[in-house]
Amino acid sequence: MLLEHFAINVPDSVAMAQWYVTHCKMRIVLQVEGPPHTRFLADQSGRTCMEIYSNPAAEVLNFSSQHPLMYHHAFAVEDIDLTQQELLAAGATFVDDTRLPNGSRLVMLRDPWGIPLQLVYRPQNWYQ
Repeated sequence: MLLEHFAINVPDSVAMAQWYVTHCKMRIVLQVEGPPHTRFLADQSGRTCMEIYSNPAAEVLNFSSQHPLMYHHAFAVEDIDLTQQELLAAGATFVDDTRLPNGSRLVMLRDPWGIPLQLVYRPQNWYQ
């Protein structure tokens, strides 16, 4: 099996999709005009998608009040410091910076809607 997408109900899927396209190098591969304004956003590999929508049939969770370990989505990046600076300048907020013994580095941010967004740097062969 391959992970195709994960989905999240958000307060403003149109604005959020544009932010992720502009600042996280994602692209909209499918969108629904009109409610619930669904957007499928693909990462640069085109392999994994994030589905976001603003659907009143379900509660929009208050991610700002929850610990980032309850939910976050993570992006592998090559220059974690530069990416962090760019996202902070674009409205993200800083949460945590963790360095692991295997050389991995994890920077936790929140996007402008309070949803935890992690930047990940992994050394080669970190999983072996």
